[in-house]
Amino acid sequence: MSRALILGAVFVDVVVNVPTLPTSGADVTGEAVASHVGGCAYNVYGAVRAAGQIAELFVPVGIGEQAATVRADFERNGIPVTLPVETGDNGWDLALVEPDGERSFLTIDGVEQCWQPAWFDRLDLTSYDYFYISGYELENPISAQVILQALAQRHSQAYVVFDPSPRVTHLPADCRDAILSDRVMVHCNEAELDELVPGGDNLEDKLHRLFTLTHSPVIVTLGQRGTVYYNGQTSQTLPGATVPVTNTIGAGDTHCGGLLAGLMAGMDLKTAVRQANELAAQVIQQVNGCLPLK
Repeated sequence: MSRALILGAVFVDVVVNVPTLPTSGADVTGEAVASHVGGCAYNVYGAVRAAGQIAELFVPVGIGEQAATVRADFERNGIPVTLPVETGDNGWDLALVEPDGERSFLTIDGVEQCWQPAWFDRLDLTSYDYFYISGYELENPISAQVILQALAQRHSQAYVVFDPSPRVTHLPADCRDAILSDRVMVHCNEAELDELVPGGDNLEDKLHRLFTLTHSPVIVTLGQRGTVYYNGQTSQTLPGATVPVTNTIGAGDTHCGGLLAGLMAGMDLKTAVRQANELAAQVIQQVNGCLPLK
């Protein structure tokens, strides 16, 4: 059975519906909808569990108000705290959701931006077949170096599934060059793909150029148009389901988790992408960015 390590962040999401995003000096009235545990790694983990697979969630859980909320959620859902830290609180974000379901985040960072080499001493990194990492955790150059050095210890056939995040432009250039290497599957949207491989005439060209860097499948979500993947030989677009959208919080994370779960289960890439599309369609119909933990 394949083993996967999902490393990154767990946050508290505060969700507020707004008629429109506020502009400088404006006053917009919102509707407080929910406050729940989220974060990219947590949402990916939820999708893996929803797909019937088992992965290890390796996220720092600190000390403070947000961390207390996280710990209570972990206890309620049977998630072990594998990385307790005492150097600060967990982060949180304000998720502003517009009528069409699009979300915009205001994020307050926490301990998830302060990775330490000693945190990995408790793991045998050669025992995992898949790793997940988000670009959010690679923005801090010091943390990025720590994480990349840890990922370099994986066994030679292990894959990293890398989701660059909407803040891909904030990745240091040397970090971006280092992560786009052999056996790294990039999972991103079109805007993020444009930042990773700027220039070129079309989507197909960008898929090819990114593959030449990683020699690994590239998966790009296209919103309502579905998902395109390229395996080094052929590319194909798989349509997504047409469903009512509550909000898009966690849609990309859940899609990435569905893909990861499919690969862990031994699915071929096409089938894994189909599963990812299905799970993403489920999560955009709910307020919470994480699918119910089974």
